[in-house]
Amino acid sequence: MTTDVLDETYAAVRAMLARAATGMEAFNERPDGVTLLADWANPAKPKERMWFGGAAKMKNYVSVHLMPVYSHPSLLADLSPALKKRQQGKSCFNLKSPDPDLLAELEALTTKAAALYARPFVSAEWGRPPKEN
Repeated sequence: MTTDVLDETYAAVRAMLARAATGMEAFNERPDGVTLLADWANPAKPKERMWFGGAAKMKNYVSVHLMPVYSHPSLLADLSPALKKRQQGKSCFNLKSPDPDLLAELEALTTKAAALYARPFVSAEWGRPPKEN
């Protein structure tokens, strides 16, 4: 994997996140990664903001993390086989090139996820409501 391809992939992912993750704040942004936070407190750690996701340029791929798939697993119901192949674990997608089809599908997924994280919610998976500050 060449550095140029990874740089191009990360730039495409970062631009996609900027378009699709509306309402999320870029936190700890650096040349090889970014963390995105929702504008509300983490139910498990009320003094911290809820982690939405982010991206990181690794040695051989670019990772895209979307935490909403943990609290809203139905987001993954319509994943294409191509994107499913790039999925690592539950919330991580590893891209080796800026494939337009994969990026478009990830953008649609990220847009849906951002809409769900626009305000606090109660997740059946958490089994408890968010704590008040």
